[in-house]
Amino acid sequence: MVEKKIRAAVLTVSTRSSRGEREDKSGPVLCGRIEETIGEVIHYSVVGDDRDRIVQELLRLCDELSPDVLFTLGGTGLAPSDVTPEATESVLERKVPGISEIIRLKGYEKTPMSVLSRGVAGVRGKTLIINMPGSPRAALECFDAVLPVLSHAMELIHGEVKDCGRV
Repeated sequence: MVEKKIRAAVLTVSTRSSRGEREDKSGPVLCGRIEETIGEVIHYSVVGDDRDRIVQELLRLCDELSPDVLFTLGGTGLAPSDVTPEATESVLERKVPGISEIIRLKGYEKTPMSVLSRGVAGVRGKTLIINMPGSPRAALECFDAVLPVLSHAMELIHGEVKDCGRV
């Protein structure tokens, strides 16, 4: 499906999972789907719902590991503790709103509640960051929604496309 393997990182944002109070099921499920479809997972971790800690981890992953794509899971809703979008926006150099829009649109086809997700997407350096909801089902549905554009997005981010027109 994808000509070039994509190097991915997965960051689950969940206070309870980071404390060991609840098993993170979304991260491992998404890691499996990534390895089945687009490439390899070079990093997977869990952090709590703390804006500064999320920012710190996003910066570390993007600036030190430089994955092609970094998926965050969780913390995109309306609860006071849901701060993943704000943390992500603070590290982005360029926003890619179409990715978040398609995630919400495809999600709406399954549940109207998807419009309450505040996830964002954008680029830092050579890494595309995509916020997704934290449930295993939603993570897979969101991944499937963006899968058709990931390879081309990587080409664009890495300066490998000279002509964006497709015939």
